[in-house]
Amino acid sequence: MTSSSPRNFTLADFDFQLPEALIAQHPCAERSASRLLDGTAGAPVDRIFRELPSLVLPGDLLVFNDTRVLKARLFGEKPTGGKAELLIERVLQGQEVVAHVKVSKKPPIGTMLQMAGGFHATLLGRWPDAQGPLFRFRLDGPASETPFELMERHGHMPLPPYIERQQQHENAGDAAEDERRYQTVFARVPGAVAAPTAALHFDDAVLAALAARGVERASVTLHVGAGTFQPVKTDNLAEHRMHAEWYSIPAETLAAIQRCRQRGGRVVAVGTTTVRTLESWAQSGQTEGETRIFITPGFAFQVVDLLLTNFHLPKSTLMMLVSAFAGYERVMALYRHAIAQGYRFFSYGDAMLLARRAPMALA
Repeated sequence: MTSSSPRNFTLADFDFQLPEALIAQHPCAERSASRLLDGTAGAPVDRIFRELPSLVLPGDLLVFNDTRVLKARLFGEKPTGGKAELLIERVLQGQEVVAHVKVSKKPPIGTMLQMAGGFHATLLGRWPDAQGPLFRFRLDGPASETPFELMERHGHMPLPPYIERQQQHENAGDAAEDERRYQTVFARVPGAVAAPTAALHFDDAVLAALAARGVERASVTLHVGAGTFQPVKTDNLAEHRMHAEWYSIPAETLAAIQRCRQRGGRVVAVGTTTVRTLESWAQSGQTEGETRIFITPGFAFQVVDLLLTNFHLPKSTLMMLVSAFAGYERVMALYRHAIAQGYRFFSYGDAMLLARRAPMALA
């Protein structure tokens, strides 16, 4: 397939067969000891992640997503005694939150759930409207704790559905490994229900080596939602509706991008969430707000030159994004190489470095 028009692609084009054994269930013993597939040149090169500083140049700019994963999974009971599970997607004003609900039968509006930890969650309605897929709750604790405080005390890490653990419940703690490793070393702004996984490979030693090489760092915030794991269900990509995620770009990062351009450096996005944030800003001019940007082959990138990313699920919007960035045939060939060489896939898996196929200067 040579055409770059998104209308020439269907969902099946982004499918591939992945051996189940390659789905990483645990992180590498050391963050920077993961493998790194260098896909920036002709033939793919198998490397170790700690080699990354040698692959970027003095004057380049690495942009990270500094979102922090919430302990967003909460357990409780309905008044009838039936089990209930909430996955907090977003914190609103006051004590209100937006959540996914897992129950045997949806309770009526006004129902008060008794949550593990001694607080209540009252169902207020659907969100953002009567047909919305999410639900709005008010969390009330005995000590007037904020939703963030309640989650920190009583919640569980929202691991992706493909990472298998013993079923969590209100009396079970999270594994210390997941508490520590499903969070980046520079996580700062609480609000995500999934980690920006490409950034999980960075440790203090790699960050120090990048600084010593003269590579500048900047950050954006995009609170990754559970929708990142939702599969695309329409063969016609134009019919897919992206989930909304909140992002923010500080003035310091915009200034860093401008300096990078002036000195001839490259903008290196750490993760697809950083790409979505920067390209949303480039399209809208807004430094803060909601984005539903859906990047498919044919998209005109305006900011990002290099992309560091993990390996993504078949038929996912992220497969479409990386194919748009580096070229469909290139990406599919790299995935075939990764599978043949036994790379580890998904959140706790290995990483890949990609170059943009058709660079475009920032307007």
